Amino acid sequence: MSTISVGELLVRCLKAEGIELVTGIIDGAHIPIVVHTAKYGIRYVNAHHEEAAVHVAEGYSRIARRPGVVIGNPGCGTGNMLAGVVSAHAEGHPIVAIGTLRPRIKTDPNRGGAWQAADTESMARPITKYAATVRQWERLPEMMRAAFRAAMTGRPGPAYLAIPDELLLEEIDADRLPPIHEAERYRVTNLGSGDPAAIERAAELLGNAKRVYVHAGKGVLWADGAEALLALGEHLGACLGASLGARGVVPEDHPHYFHPFDLAGAGAARSEAEVVLVVGGRLGEYDAWGAPPMWGDPAGQTTIQIDSDPMSIGLNRPVDLGIVADARAALEALHQAVRARSEARAEPPDLARYRAKSAETMQQGIGYLGSECTTGVNPGKMVMAVRQKFPPEAITVLDGGNTTLTGVAFHPILSSPSFLYSVKMGYLGTGLPFALGASLAAPDRPVCLITGDGAFGFHVMELETAVREELPVVVLVAVDDAWGMEKTAYLAMGYDAGDWERRGIDLASVSYDALARSLGCHSERVEKDEELEPALERAIAAGRPAVIHVQVDRELNTKPPGWEQFRAARSVQGY
Repeated sequence: MSTISVGELLVRCLKAEGIELVTGIIDGAHIPIVVHTAKYGIRYVNAHHEEAAVHVAEGYSRIARRPGVVIGNPGCGTGNMLAGVVSAHAEGHPIVAIGTLRPRIKTDPNRGGAWQAADTESMARPITKYAATVRQWERLPEMMRAAFRAAMTGRPGPAYLAIPDELLLEEIDADRLPPIHEAERYRVTNLGSGDPAAIERAAELLGNAKRVYVHAGKGVLWADGAEALLALGEHLGACLGASLGARGVVPEDHPHYFHPFDLAGAGAARSEAEVVLVVGGRLGEYDAWGAPPMWGDPAGQTTIQIDSDPMSIGLNRPVDLGIVADARAALEALHQAVRARSEARAEPPDLARYRAKSAETMQQGIGYLGSECTTGVNPGKMVMAVRQKFPPEAITVLDGGNTTLTGVAFHPILSSPSFLYSVKMGYLGTGLPFALGASLAAPDRPVCLITGDGAFGFHVMELETAVREELPVVVLVAVDDAWGMEKTAYLAMGYDAGDWERRGIDLASVSYDALARSLGCHSERVEKDEELEPALERAIAAGRPAVIHVQVDRELNTKPPGWEQFRAARSVQGY
């Protein structure tokens, strides 16, 4: 009679879901899982922190467009992991988090004084779409299906399963295994193009409108619908935009595209449109809730919304037509229906006037680039040097406060999926793990992280993970020896520099190039603008993890371009 362990049964469930990567920090409790991963073609990546392991899985998930899986150790390890799950919950990332438990006889319920005992299921429930504890191995495949169904149905998000360590070691008769089903056998993997009548109605509204604005959310990325969205938008002669998280859905050098920071030009184009088409997005705070003055009044402007999640339709802005569908399939069907009704249009009406308004925003950026530095490097020039040295298909990751604002302003995203940032949370420390996950998902594409020094410090030890796993990410650390965005906030509130010096906002000087070198990375230090390009060339040519310590001008870094727009977009209250 042949037997397998419950740990191996769990891995077989992952294999049926097409999982190719699992992250975590190795522990005796989940060794019974990890020892079987290679046999089933699954790569296990051991991180330095469980929270970072989740972020690695998130970065992988975003670029690979498939679920990520992470394992947490009992008690404290799963607690660390759940800190990362907060990010996946906010950003809508399909992460299946597996938490191991110490023996149930001591911990379920906790008898008091048990080692590493915690009610992690209750902790996980508010930040997941599904949370449960496996108590009988016979139900493991069923509960794994429930977790993946929750993670991948509607708006993506995390799910959590807890499993006792003693159960993973249990040997079971291979002939008694419950059935394991592939995804297509038990859940909807493609919603299709939606109600045909609704598609026809949307085509009629769009085809009859002279002014159309098409706005893409991350749902377009999940559906691999960028090409379909662009084809439809170009046929309609529409103005095009994207949420901050969906950057790259429309190449940002496209003549009809409006940048997220371009409140003047984009605001005019949106508010004057007869019809706005929102695809795969909820119109959240960064999108000004889809409300005036940055959008038209829905009482007089027709709104069409396409989303895979019916709970997102009309969530933050009333709609005239809602279509529950896969973004790519709906866009393709809509394009076909529009072509049957109308000829392609050359460009949006009044595009030149909108671009004149856009120039107001661009002028601020040009002025910033021309600013003289007292010491160090102009942060804007640092970001522009990265864009010039990396190809359009490179994956760009941003992390930090003011460094992210500068990165958004001066680093256009030219392909998709090519951009990672913690949009809904501004979760500091996600940058390096996101970059590692992106490199794991797309080993043939260059990956560059632009981060502030404060954010980089959260998970800097993941550089060792990058070296060990041979992930050749290039990291630029904008160093101002401070929590830069907090300085900006202090200035905006009318406080002077002396006050932030008393609050610990200034940081001790750290040589990030020396730290990276000690961990096995290629490293450089840049203190002048002219040193940037050759340092970048050497870092890219190194073919291994590389860190460039860029000492930026502290004064310029407290006044990043886009700061006013960032505050203005978030000041709208919505409906």
